[in-house]
Amino acid sequence: MTYPSISIHIVTWNSMRFLPDLLESIMGQTYRDFNVLIIDNASTDGIESFLRENYPEITFLRNARNLGFSAAHNQGIRYALEHWPKEEVQDRFVLLTNPDVLLSETFLAEIVAVTKAHPEVGSFGGKLLRAFGENLGDELFKEIIRSDRIDSVGLNPHKNRTVTDRGAGELDEGQFEQVEQVFGISGALALYRASALEGVRYEDEILDHHFFAYKEDVDLAWRLQHAGWDALYVPQAIAYHYRGMYGPEKSGFRERLRNRRDKSSLRNFFSTRNHWLMLFKNLRFVNFLFSFPLILVTEIGRLGYVLVFERTGWRAFKEAVGLLPTMWKKRCATMSHVKRSAKDLRKWFV
Repeated sequence: MTYPSISIHIVTWNSMRFLPDLLESIMGQTYRDFNVLIIDNASTDGIESFLRENYPEITFLRNARNLGFSAAHNQGIRYALEHWPKEEVQDRFVLLTNPDVLLSETFLAEIVAVTKAHPEVGSFGGKLLRAFGENLGDELFKEIIRSDRIDSVGLNPHKNRTVTDRGAGELDEGQFEQVEQVFGISGALALYRASALEGVRYEDEILDHHFFAYKEDVDLAWRLQHAGWDALYVPQAIAYHYRGMYGPEKSGFRERLRNRRDKSSLRNFFSTRNHWLMLFKNLRFVNFLFSFPLILVTEIGRLGYVLVFERTGWRAFKEAVGLLPTMWKKRCATMSHVKRSAKDLRKWFV
């Protein structure tokens, strides 16, 4: 049996509000050399019967409990790698997509065309715009608005070693129309070269399964950079992500606090804990010294805030400390295969 060149993976957890529209956009692609794999984390919303009735060709893996975004995607990636001949993984790809994404009909065609000319690139991302909708659970009254406000055009690293979505919240006015290198790709929708994922594999995981959810895409982008793989932004490949209609991302202190308070406590817990784990795993010592004052001020401020104002703050701190021995092993594995100098990595964090 010959397996397609792209394996599209979707991790679901009670995602039926969005999944039918995503699958419709996938099946409407002009590029057809793909298969779809859904890894479900113990949903109770009828996904299995929906797929059996409407998409029997889709491979469906069901977990007995919620294993998290990272572990579930690792299941899917291992499944794909096991079915591709080892000598062909350089030209095979895994597309990770959130359930709340919509692809334009030429998304795959546009992004695949670029992969052929860039064998040195390990991850590719398109122009991800924001979508919002009303009555998404009601087919009769459902309305989906595909906006011209940017959700992500790649990952944007900063000198204090925080990473945000490049262009997030800006109106798309042609300011991101060039194919160009970026630090990495948002995990909401990212195309990875199979050989690149195999190259940063640690035992049976590609995404760090200890992260569970949040920041695992940034950690993977950083590890791919260490391993010598570039990331490429492809503006002609357009997709949409449900994240609401908001203006440009605010960078002021009050705005950041307000934004954080609007998020769930569980999300803030994973985001904070995983940020610390990611720094411990990936930040080279010499680069830490170059930006020591700024990193120190940022992280002391973060620690003080979460300990005082967030009920999950102490838990995030304690779990991060408890996981340091495990993260040290992963760090050593990453650093043993480094192909880029600290200086090469430092150029991104400006």
